Amino acid sequence: MKASARNQFIGTVSKVRVGAVNAEVHISLKGGETIVAAITKESIETLAIKEGIEVIALVKAPQIVIVTDFGGYKLSARNQLQGTVTQVKLGAVNAEVDINTAGGEQIAVTVTNDSVESLGLHEGQAATTIFKAGAVILAIAG
Repeated sequence: MKASARNQFIGTVSKVRVGAVNAEVHISLKGGETIVAAITKESIETLAIKEGIEVIALVKAPQIVIVTDFGGYKLSARNQLQGTVTQVKLGAVNAEVDINTAGGEQIAVTVTNDSVESLGLHEGQAATTIFKAGAVILAIAG
């Protein structure tokens, strides 16, 4: 599949909770991490989402936040994938930061150059990528 979303996670649906309007889909990734997607009930039906099928979870790089120190706070965002910064590419205003998880997923994040500086982002640094379940778009083969 070709898509503009830099982050394309292939996984297997491990859980589906359907509500009156929306549904929550848990996707198990190959490396053991889980991504949660919040999609409409209509999308569940249209895509025939059910446990055991393979899906691709798409997340655009600007929808992801990087945290290096939680300072004791907890966040409501369901998707929190820990990893290590592997590359920081500075641009004129924004930077692309690549983070690899222990499970082998590579995550591309777009942040401002100011954020790179204030977080002190550099190769080898531990970081957590965070994105809301509503930022995840699901795709299936077919």
